[in-house]
Amino acid sequence: MTEHMQPPKAKQVHKILSAHGDDRQDDYFWLNDKENQDVIDYLNSENDYYDAVTSKYKDFEKSLFEEMKARIKEDDESVPYKYNGYWYIVKYEIGKDYPIYIRKKDTLDNPDELLFDVNKMAEGHDYYKLAGLSVSPDNTMIAFGVDTVGRRNYTLQIKSLVTNEIFKDAIEDTTGSATWANENETLFYTVKDEKTLRSDKVYKHKLGSGSSNDTLVFHEKDDTFGVAVYKSKSKKYLIIACYSTLTNEYYTLNADTPDGEFAVFQERVRGLEYSISHYDDHFYIVTNADGAINFKLMKTLENETKFNHWTEVIPHREAVLLEDIDIFKDFLVISERSNGLNHIRIKRWDGTEDYYLTFDNETYTAYTSTNVEFDTEILRYGYNAMTTPSSSIDFNMVTKKKTILKQQDVLDPNFDKENYTSERLWATASDGTRIPISMVYRKGIKKDGASPVLLYAYGSYGHTIDPYFSSIRLSLLDRGFIYAIAHVRGGEYLGRMWYEGGKLLQKKNTFTDFIACSKFLIAQKYTSPRHLYALGGSAGGLLIGAVINEAPELYNGVIAAVPFVDVITTMLDESIPLTTGEYDEWGNPNDKTYYDYMKSYSPYDNVKRQDYPHILITTGLHDSQVQYWEPAKWAAKLRSYKTDTNKLLLKTNMKAGHGGASGRFEALKEDAEEYAFLLDLENIND
Repeated sequence: MTEHMQPPKAKQVHKILSAHGDDRQDDYFWLNDKENQDVIDYLNSENDYYDAVTSKYKDFEKSLFEEMKARIKEDDESVPYKYNGYWYIVKYEIGKDYPIYIRKKDTLDNPDELLFDVNKMAEGHDYYKLAGLSVSPDNTMIAFGVDTVGRRNYTLQIKSLVTNEIFKDAIEDTTGSATWANENETLFYTVKDEKTLRSDKVYKHKLGSGSSNDTLVFHEKDDTFGVAVYKSKSKKYLIIACYSTLTNEYYTLNADTPDGEFAVFQERVRGLEYSISHYDDHFYIVTNADGAINFKLMKTLENETKFNHWTEVIPHREAVLLEDIDIFKDFLVISERSNGLNHIRIKRWDGTEDYYLTFDNETYTAYTSTNVEFDTEILRYGYNAMTTPSSSIDFNMVTKKKTILKQQDVLDPNFDKENYTSERLWATASDGTRIPISMVYRKGIKKDGASPVLLYAYGSYGHTIDPYFSSIRLSLLDRGFIYAIAHVRGGEYLGRMWYEGGKLLQKKNTFTDFIACSKFLIAQKYTSPRHLYALGGSAGGLLIGAVINEAPELYNGVIAAVPFVDVITTMLDESIPLTTGEYDEWGNPNDKTYYDYMKSYSPYDNVKRQDYPHILITTGLHDSQVQYWEPAKWAAKLRSYKTDTNKLLLKTNMKAGHGGASGRFEALKEDAEEYAFLLDLENIND
């Protein structure tokens, strides 16, 4: 019965948007006003339609949720890490959605000290996010941020760890993070612009003084930059970071003298990217200076920080991306990437040793994790692969002994990693570039074109999607799905040039790479158009929208989560959060060259009268990164244009933002909804 229901039809209100002598008709522009009851009514009608159409498999969806939940150890806790004399631990309790933060003094045998029980704090809230925990140097106070909407706009507060009193003075519109000066009385924090949500100001707060008396320390007036404030691992410096897509600038101040003036480290130069770490009497700088596109490591004396004083420590290498460093008293740890794979290099400051950790998988993820202690020989790192649950490992950099502290529990008696296999394949893009694909599936899959494949990609901001393990994903793999990640240009999987080749006026490479990977999987008979599915979220949702405009015939169904699809309208509106800071990623459409290029791929502007695959679109009413109206307008326009009878579903979370639900199990329900949509299209319902 529900299959024959008529979907909601958004009214069309004639609207012409003009730029550069070009007119675009946008009949759904009116949906951008959530104060308009007609907008809310439309979103609710789409939700009602979603509920009706999916009602036939709701029981299956619930069983999927329970199945996914059952694999997760509910009474779980993090691996403890030690900082400034205390061990810090995050716990979860059975049946509870939110974490509990505790610490223990000196040894793990000492009693728990409760920092926060987020379950109690979240009572009465549909959404609750605790972030930015920052303990004072004397261990007596903790600053924290709270978001109860999902818009990533945090209220900053301070709690006494002696009396457990939360100070009444609350600071609104912050990023949620803060850092203490060494004298335990001064707190530095960042504030967001109320409208654009750009982090643009750094304030100084004195304990005992109301926030109305806080001092403005720094104001970033360039609306393409954001700011952050933190303390060096050495604890000697407070650091203000100014950042944009292509340029960095830092300011430093001795953390013992919080009332002093921050001094610029190296003035911003467009295109000069750098990050700084302090050790002894030097700063160490990861930078792209002098054309080092894959970055190199330099250093300079702490009192001579300008570029002309920088000297080289690790030179630029064409085949190796230098991603980050971790500094210890006796060791420098370098995180690198070559041929798409992570490498961790360990080097003694005195030059007596220089070696790499070894990993034995064709495709894996390895990364340094929580390393807050400076004077230690222990490096903590994480490791997982598409077939191997994640592990937290302590590595003694002197003895070279590895200790697995914890491996992710998969509470499924039928789970055996030996039942699955992973591989890395290479498709060929339309311009001849080889595109890597990481994939995992249950052993025994036949390459006869009949297997369902879920192909995922992101492909923006230089953000690399590494091959990773997911216990949730087992619900697809155990039902015959192959899961694949297309490492398309726009990420940094194959180095910085991989990113450069998928941004600005080369953005279309991201989409054609994905299409090439899809065609490759079909040609190699891993799947067929009847069984191929695509998934992407946020900027990855833009990818999905562009791909189904260009090659809808390749897919049976797609999921676009919180998709960025109305590219030109958003990038022309400087009042929208994130817009101005995105010009170096997408281009500024006030320039006709970029306007024309964006218009040629913008999913919303390129909806056609053609058949589309089955489509599930999700969004959040309070999304601060991709405003809800983008997916809403896109769904409305698709309904008007598409010539098929396939499903088109729009689901809006009316109580959350970009990241979806806040509780760990509530978020799991959203995964179950997506999987149920895919499995229903494959007629798999058990």
